[in-house]
Order: sequence, then structure tokens, then C-alpha cells
Amino acid sequence: MKRRIAALLLIALLIVLPITAHAYGHLDEIVNYTVTIDVNEDGTLYMQYHIEWKVLDSDSEGPLTWVKIGIPNDHVTSIEGHSSAIKSISYYSTGGDFVRIDLDRKYLAGETVILDFSLVQDYMYQVNEQVEGETVYRFTPGWFDEIDVDRIEVRWNRENSLSRFPSCEISAGGYYIWTDSLEAGERMTEMSVTYPNDARDFDVTKTIETADSYNGYDDDMGTFAKIGSSFVTVFVVIMIIGFILSKSAYSKSANFTETQKKITRTKVVYHPTCPSCGAPRPEGKDNCQYCGTSFIKSEEVVTEEEIPAEEKELRRKDTDGMYPYSSDPNTFIRVHVVPVRVRTSAPRSSGGHSSCAHSSCACACACACACAGGGRAGCTAKDFYNTELKLTQLELKKKAKKHAAE
Repeated sequence: MKRRIAALLLIALLIVLPITAHAYGHLDEIVNYTVTIDVNEDGTLYMQYHIEWKVLDSDSEGPLTWVKIGIPNDHVTSIEGHSSAIKSISYYSTGGDFVRIDLDRKYLAGETVILDFSLVQDYMYQVNEQVEGETVYRFTPGWFDEIDVDRIEVRWNRENSLSRFPSCEISAGGYYIWTDSLEAGERMTEMSVTYPNDARDFDVTKTIETADSYNGYDDDMGTFAKIGSSFVTVFVVIMIIGFILSKSAYSKSANFTETQKKITRTKVVYHPTCPSCGAPRPEGKDNCQYCGTSFIKSEEVVTEEEIPAEEKELRRKDTDGMYPYSSDPNTFIRVHVVPVRVRTSAPRSSGGHSSCAHSSCACACACACACAGGGRAGCTAKDFYNTELKLTQLELKKKAKKHAAE
């Protein structure tokens, strides 16, 4: 009898040990995760990914054979793999919006896979989101629910931009650089970059879109609460839009008969000498001609009132250009002017382009502006409640309606 009990206890222990190991030990580790972003002339983003993916455990759920990386939304084209470890790469829509990468072989514990790929991403900006005459991009890189990221870096080409948030370093090559480290399931702080409307060929009909926030595998019963909340949110937004349209229906026939100037002033402070090699800054130069380091010490968008009273000449500047402070040879005001058309015959309640529907959409987009979570094959929970089938059907209907509308 005792031997039988001992045998049963041993079997139970053998069953529990792998589960415990999986619960408290990660299968993989991201050593380095870099996203480099350049803005194309049509407003789309050319995004280059570099990921160093280390396998920690190839016994619990087998070797690493394929992975998925979260991307912002399904408006993605030109997906290309650039490293030898990538056997095939494609868009993957199960549970969100991803890039699926099938590897060239099975990778075992202790091995590190280098993943280099690129894609073109659209529907990442919103025109006049907060300020007339300005376009805002928002981005949060994909995270990993069960993988620590030792170092993550986002590099964004700052050419023609007005500002960024949060504050970050500026590289010698002219990129905003945000860096961080993330524990499993942790997301990087959302970043935004603002441009004048004439910096690119922005499409005013496009708004920021994001990957689906629900995931039928990780949340089980909580998924149904998320879906219910989404339906309520959509219903409320529809009601608000309907109310606004009914209040301003007659304004559709109003004409844009007046053009006003939208002036953005940016205070730029330069280092008098190169922080790296010590060379003096030539007039009108942002980067060192010898080592390429940026001379810019800081830059921030300011209002006319924030310019000191003694610099009253700077307050009067209303044409594009860089204008020096009279009190400091290393400080300038960069003035950028964008013509903005105003609906002169619209009723006061409509408020031009800054209607409640516009603001609500911007807020909703900002709150959910993040890529889907990534991972490897087999690292998600089992679908005990058959949510996978239900969510897949919902997702297909949603995407069909979206593409039909386009």
C-alpha cells in the first residue's frame, strides 16, 4: 500500500515539476531589441527591426522554431527578412497584428537568433489631432508577455519634425533615441513625434489605428469582459458622433473662405563646441563636420508669451527661419508657418476641425496605441473556454467590414 502511495506521489511530482518550471522560468530572453523608423514622403513609416533572441529552455516546450513580433496594425506592406536565420516571414493576424517569422532550423538552449527584418506601416498618424496645422505620430513597440527584454531602443528620424514626447537623446545621425529595459509583460512608454502638416503628403482621412487589444489565449474569461467593454465604447462613440453631426448638419455647405497662419515656435539651444571632439560650432550647423555629433543641447516648442519680453523682436517673427536670441548667441527660435483654412460660416458650436468626435477619437487612439504582444510557438495558455474560435470569427467580421468600407 505504501509503495503504491509513494508511486502515485512520484507521478504527481513528475507532472507538477514541468508546470512549476514553466510558471517561474522563462523560455527565452531578448538581449537586444531595436526599431529604426524613417518617415516616407507619403507619411508611411519604413521600420527596420533588429532583435537578438536568446533561447533559455528548449526542453519544456521544445526548441525555438518560429516567433511572432507585434506590429501596430494590419495596414502593413513590403515585409522583408534580412538575416539568414529567417526562413520565411509574413503578416500574421491570429490574436492581433503580428509579423510571423519561421526560422531556418531548430534553436536550442544557449543559442541566440539574430532577426533582422523591415516593413512599411501605414495609418500611424493623425492630422490636426491636437493642434491645427500639426500631424502627430504615436507608437509603442510590441512587448512580450513571457520574455524579459534586456535592452530596447527606438530610433526615429527627426528630419522636419517639430517635437517629440517623452524627451530623449538626439543621435549624431539626426535620430530621436528612446531606450529602456522591460520585464516580461511590461510595455515601453508610448512615444509621439509631431510634424507640421506640410512636412509630408499626409492624408487627412487617415487616423491612427492599432492592433486589436484583445487576446483570446492569455486572458480566458477576462477576454469576454474586454469584448463587452469594446462594444460599449464603440456604442458611446457612435452616439457622440451622431449627436455632433445632427447639431452641425447645416454647416456641411459652409465654404472655407479664409486662410490663417499657424505659427510654431521652437526654442533651440546649441552647445558652443562639439560635446565629443570639442570643435567649435559653425554658424547654421546642427552637426559637427568632423565627428557628426549633434550640437543641439535642447529644443522645445514655446508660445509667443514664453519668449522673454526683452526679445520682443522674436515675438514678431512670422516667417520660416532660425532667429537668434540677442542675449545668448547659442539660443535660437525656429519659426515654422503653416497656412490653415478656416470655415468662416460654420456655427460657433462646431469649433472648426476640433469637434468632440475628433477629440474623442484621438483620445481613444492614444489610449490603445500599442502593438500586440509577441512570443514564440507554444508560449501562450490553453484555450479552455473555446475563445479562440469566437475571437477569430469576430476578428474576420471586423476586418471584412473595415476593408469593405475602404
